[in-house]
This record gives sequence, C-alpha cells and structure tokens, in this order.
Amino acid sequence: MQRKAYVPGVAMLLAALLAGCTGSSGDDGTTDDSKPGDPGTTAQAAQPGKYRTLPEACAAVDHGTLDSLLPGIRQIADEEQRGTAYAGTATLTYDTDRRVGCRWKVESTDATDHLFVDFERVVSYENAVSDDSKATDLYAGKETAADLPEPTSSTSSAESESPDAGSSASPTDSPTDGGSSTPSDAASASSSTSPSADATPTSLQPRTLDGLGDEAYLNDTLSSAGSTAQQRTVTVVFRTSNVIVTIQYDEQPTVTGEVPDSKEMQDRARNLAAKLADTLNG
Repeated sequence: MQRKAYVPGVAMLLAALLAGCTGSSGDDGTTDDSKPGDPGTTAQAAQPGKYRTLPEACAAVDHGTLDSLLPGIRQIADEEQRGTAYAGTATLTYDTDRRVGCRWKVESTDATDHLFVDFERVVSYENAVSDDSKATDLYAGKETAADLPEPTSSTSSAESESPDAGSSASPTDSPTDGGSSTPSDAASASSSTSPSADATPTSLQPRTLDGLGDEAYLNDTLSSAGSTAQQRTVTVVFRTSNVIVTIQYDEQPTVTGEVPDSKEMQDRARNLAAKLADTLNG
C-alpha cells in the first residue's frame, strides 16, 4: 500500500519538473533570437524629406521681380501681351509634386532677356537612404559639373556681400522631361567659355554661396556667337532639404560689342534665389 501511495507522488513531481523545462527561455515569455545591434532587427527606414509638394513655378516670381529681371516687360504696350509675358510658360511635367518649372522671354530695345526657374523635389526609393541624402548627392553632381574655380581671398570677400535690393535672375533652358538633370546642366554643357579675368573680375567668378539654403553655388559664363553681341548666363543652384532649385538668367544686348554687366546680373539672380528660398520655407 505504501508503494502505491508513493508512485503517484513521484509522477506529480516529474510532471512539474517537465512543465518547467518546456517554459520560455526568458522571464517575459519571448525568445531571444536577435543580437544587440543586429541590423536585421534594429535598422529603420530613412526619414522622408521635408517637402512633399512644390510651389507653382510660374507664380513663384512676383511682377516686381520680373520688372527688374526683364526690363523690356514694361515696354510692352499691349496690355494682354504684357499679361502673357508676366504669366510665363510652364514646363511640361507629368508630376507637379516632383518637378515644376517656368520660363520667361522678353525683348526690349536694349537687350533680350530670358529667365528660367526650376524646382525639383528629390525622393529616394532606397529604404536606407533618406530623401535629403539623395538630394545632397544630386546637388554635389551639379556643382562638380559646373567646374567652379578654386576659391580665392577676393572671392571669399565678395561672398560676404549681399545682392542689391530689388534685383533678380533668369535662365533659358528647360529640364528634360522626367529626367534628373536641371537647366543648369544644359547651360554648363552649352556654354564652353568660362568668364575670363578680363570679362569677369575674380570676385564675381563662379563660386559657392553662403546663407542660401543648405548649400548653393553660382556660375557665370560669357559666350559670343559669331558677330552677334555677347550673351551672359548667370546660374544659381541651391538645395534646401530634399528640393533643388535652379535659376538661369540670360541677357544678350542688341548692340554688337556690348557686354552684359556681371555684377548686376548676379545680384538679380541671387536676390531671386533668396526670395524662392523664403517661399519654400514659408
């Protein structure tokens, strides 16, 4: 009888021990298959860029700025034609949340002026690469392609100067449909003549700019087409977060031998760039 009473007790003890062995390996009932710092379990998707939309390019430049950039616009007598000139021509785009642009062209008695403004919102489709990082890489490629000269002490001192009030800027080329290149790339490719020391003072030569977006640069080229007047092209490119803005401002005098003023055009372009940066941040 005692042996019969003892066996069930042993069985109960063994059952309790077996139940404990089949429990979880941790107090919280979870298994620990991952290692601290294992990228497979701790990596997070990169943060999206600051900007999800873009402004309307043709409405981004006010009439007063256009008056400064395109003096001939005020010489247009016909009110309807003048209104059309102010409105500009939008760039063909298939996704206005990713890219928008607008161009203006005005002829006057003194010169023909072109202005082009391009906004590109960069989106990274790589989970580990942020929109800002992708935009930084694209901007760096544009700056490299511009082939800016090494900065000098005169260039640095000029950089601290602010553009004249009421000035503006204007580009000509439009971006390719659906491409990642901007009008500045086209300008760099088409203008093979960089401003020489005689044409442009050192302090006004192509350079990086401070105080404009997260990073910015200015390019200034002077070209001559045969016997016609020289055309100056000033390009300002800046990046703010995941948006890259390109401004191209061209001027060609009507009189052969005349050269567009570099400082005046650069001041206008930089002034417009500052306004567009404010528009994005507003």
